[in-house]
Amino acid sequence: MTRESVSSALEQDRVESHLNPVPSYDLTDHPVPTGREEIWRFTPLKRLRGMLEGEASADHLTWETTIPAGATLREIDSDEAVALGELAPNDRPSALAAANAGGAMLLDVPAEAVLTEPVVLHLHGESADDLVWGRLLIRVGANADATVVLNHTGSARYAAITTVLVGDGARVNVLTLQDWDDDAVHLGRDAIRVGRDASVKHTSISFGGDLVRMHANVEYAGPGGEAELLGLYFADEGQHLEHRLFADHTAPKTKSHVLYKGALQGHGAHTVWIGNVLIRKVAEGIETYEENRNLVLTDGCQADSVPNLEIETGEIEGAGHASATARFDDEQLFYLRSRGVSEKEAQRLVVHGFFNDLIRKVGIPSVEDRLLETVETELAKNVLKGAAS
Repeated sequence: MTRESVSSALEQDRVESHLNPVPSYDLTDHPVPTGREEIWRFTPLKRLRGMLEGEASADHLTWETTIPAGATLREIDSDEAVALGELAPNDRPSALAAANAGGAMLLDVPAEAVLTEPVVLHLHGESADDLVWGRLLIRVGANADATVVLNHTGSARYAAITTVLVGDGARVNVLTLQDWDDDAVHLGRDAIRVGRDASVKHTSISFGGDLVRMHANVEYAGPGGEAELLGLYFADEGQHLEHRLFADHTAPKTKSHVLYKGALQGHGAHTVWIGNVLIRKVAEGIETYEENRNLVLTDGCQADSVPNLEIETGEIEGAGHASATARFDDEQLFYLRSRGVSEKEAQRLVVHGFFNDLIRKVGIPSVEDRLLETVETELAKNVLKGAAS
């Protein structure tokens, strides 16, 4: 099936997902939420501190960049972002970001280029009083190979719209790390279009911030595309960390695999994971699986996990999902304690074991090592006092 025939079939197959509004730049298509809407019912709107009202702002984040040979980064205007194929916003924060960012940054990796080092974009905020709108377009040409790391630190009220366009046969690894200060708010949407026979890995990692709400959406421009969506989060006392996934199978013989893992500790720690896969009529022969696991370390935490499948054709290779939220595994702890390991050390080993397989999937050794250290730091904040039994 050609790209043109896929597009034509998709035009005739306008299935609307109940968890993902139709993409639109028009703000009237994304009204201010009340909190009763399905896509907003888990989010504490008062803690967004006016971000959904659409106020214009000249505040910005500081960018520090590492751009290896073969890639370029430049500023473009809004019209060029749309013309290059930016994926339109599908919620109010991303629509506001598109309207208020005053242009966009374009990271370009040309066809056939093989980047031997990651592109690193380090975005830093100075104050939670600053309202910042961000807009980024990542374009990777056919048969190219690239790794991109977005690192968010400091503090701000930040809403961003990001698009990743992956050319036919390309291989792309994108990692976004939310390591904000305790008072930051981050609303982000990463949308990915996977080309024919291309492969994408997208990893979203959230540790810091008062409230972080991230979208990761994927769709397909032709058959044979593969997407792996990974996530890791660790919520402390009072934190709200929310991750929403949407795999839209818009072409036949495509694949998606979702794996997110999270841990919670401290009173009022709240995590939300919403996974959704839409298999359209045109998407025959696809494979998909989504999985979320949560480990509750102390009392007073709440983990919401909601996997969804919307299937419009029975001609598929496989589709499934799994979700689990649990306290420490008593058998694991007993096994370690019976061999002379202290209770605290046993709990630490269980948490590291819980995250280790996912961390090793990231595919960026320096980041993997940093994540292992960060998990250790998070555990030390609470020292697992009052651990759930």
